[in-house]
Amino acid sequence: MKHPINSGEAKAEQLEKLRRLAWFRYRLRRFQRFSEQVARSLDITPQQHQLLLGVAGYTGRGWATISELAEFLQGRHNAVVGLVQRAVERGLVRKAQGPGDRRYVKVHLTRKGLAILDKVSRKNIAELRALQFEILKSPQARPGDVPAAAGTE
Repeated sequence: MKHPINSGEAKAEQLEKLRRLAWFRYRLRRFQRFSEQVARSLDITPQQHQLLLGVAGYTGRGWATISELAEFLQGRHNAVVGLVQRAVERGLVRKAQGPGDRRYVKVHLTRKGLAILDKVSRKNIAELRALQFEILKSPQARPGDVPAAAGTE
């Protein structure tokens, strides 16, 4: 009796899993690129959009600390400090010192930041709704149907 790991059936199953994973990653990256383009169309960077989203939604409080934002963004603390400062300069967020401890900084959205976040979020949610069934379905494309990146044909 053949060991299942060596069987053609097991290899086909593994190939199908990898194919599904690859297509999931492809669709996820397409959504990410869409979201980045929407942010840029509203004159903010993708990183600023992620910052606004983190401030508004990560903690559930409507504000976040620099450390919480560093975790949300998966970035270094000092890089997030710079990102927040540039967002303050653009009028997207405001900083408030923590009570009793000046090292503790709360980051809040401004009206401008909230308005931009709302516009980006509405477009992203609409795009996700369009993708909700596609993102988990089996890949349908065959090698000849696989989309190519612009300029690679």
